Amino acid sequence: MMGEIFLSVKESRRVFVIEQAIEGNITNRQAAEVLGLSKRQIIRLKERVKTEGVTGLVHKNRGRESKQRIPKETRERIVKLAQDSLHNASCQQIAEILEEFYNIDVSSKTVNRILKKNNIPLSHTHRSSKLKRSRKRLPQEGLLSQIDASPFEWLEDRGPMLSLHGSIDDATSKVQGLHFELHECLFGYLKLIQQVAQNFGIPKSIYSDRHTIFFSPKEDKLSISEELSGQTVPLTQFGRAISELGIRHIPARSPQAKGRIERLWGTLQKRLTIELRMAGISTIEAANEFLPDFIKRFNQRFAVVPDNPKLTYSPCPSLDKLEEILSWHQERKASHGSYISYLGHIYQLVDSNGKVIPLTPKSTVKVLTHLDGSFSALYADKYYLLQELLIPPKEKVKNGSKNTSTKKPYIPAADHPWRHMVINKFKRPNSNSNSSSNSNSNSNDNSSLVDERGVTKSVSH
Repeated sequence: MMGEIFLSVKESRRVFVIEQAIEGNITNRQAAEVLGLSKRQIIRLKERVKTEGVTGLVHKNRGRESKQRIPKETRERIVKLAQDSLHNASCQQIAEILEEFYNIDVSSKTVNRILKKNNIPLSHTHRSSKLKRSRKRLPQEGLLSQIDASPFEWLEDRGPMLSLHGSIDDATSKVQGLHFELHECLFGYLKLIQQVAQNFGIPKSIYSDRHTIFFSPKEDKLSISEELSGQTVPLTQFGRAISELGIRHIPARSPQAKGRIERLWGTLQKRLTIELRMAGISTIEAANEFLPDFIKRFNQRFAVVPDNPKLTYSPCPSLDKLEEILSWHQERKASHGSYISYLGHIYQLVDSNGKVIPLTPKSTVKVLTHLDGSFSALYADKYYLLQELLIPPKEKVKNGSKNTSTKKPYIPAADHPWRHMVINKFKRPNSNSNSSSNSNSNSNDNSSLVDERGVTKSVSH
């Protein structure tokens, strides 16, 4: 047989073993064990090499087209459809349409292979599932809620990019709340907890990532001695709020750990975006108003039945108590004039009758910023309203304290007699003779001195 023969690694190994068996260096049984063939197959291969040479070990189908190969006309039609009417469709969707409308029965993997060979970009890629065990759902609704936020162009080109804050129940995949904000923030998560508490109740635990909104960045930086001494990292505003609600907070070490909420974003980015487009929504206010009805329809379509139908939510506290907990808490010190400073403004505490509450100087006042943007204050375990002051009251000066008046010092006029007063002041003579002589010579002259105010004084010697 003329020409070069290219053998694969498997074929080269087979040639070497068969040649050793032909030369008698190894037995047929040993060759069969090495190649994983039967003894009869080794004998046939030896006869083929003796008659045909090394080419007898080359596979007979090399260079031939497979009988299972898809016809060229069919492959060209698939490529044309993928470029025209089925543009941006996934390989799975293309395979389904080909079978339903064109009577072409091919798998999605075959479509993928054909499109890749023709350098057609795929808008949807499909990853084969990894062999790993998924975490089993919790048996009851309310035991665990997964929360997260997803920045995305939810309004497409009709509005700004928004971050959707969401919560999903682990046992039922029921969406418990959704809220839009411009960015992922504490306010969005507090509004989310408010929705969950009012619509369902207080869940037993919350599963989230390790964002600094949820956990202090100094949490893992405590030394062993600090931990042994009982020192702890202060809670964030979100951590304090859910702690007061009795919710256990569980941090996730990877996005895959909270896969239920991550998969929810993939579904919402397709379905919710289309529904917002159909409704013509272009503002964040209209989008938030649209969400409650969407959540109800979404849960009817995708929620599953838990193993145990008994709910485990804790009762929601009163609206006033819930509003107090789900707010931004900041501490301020009272001034001597019974007022506090907050966000660049000055406030006094007033009761429901409008009476100003006197404050002990340097006492602690806790200021609460509520979700509706209003302020209130907690002082001596009582809640008060805040009344802004444009001009702060004068503070009382303690006995024995220095006068902190900003009154300008008196400066005499130019013709004041003080400016023309004569001061008889002599210089102390120096130890050397030269300076002494100079002193005597200068004592007969008139000179000018400048005081600390910069006023020139006439001096006679």
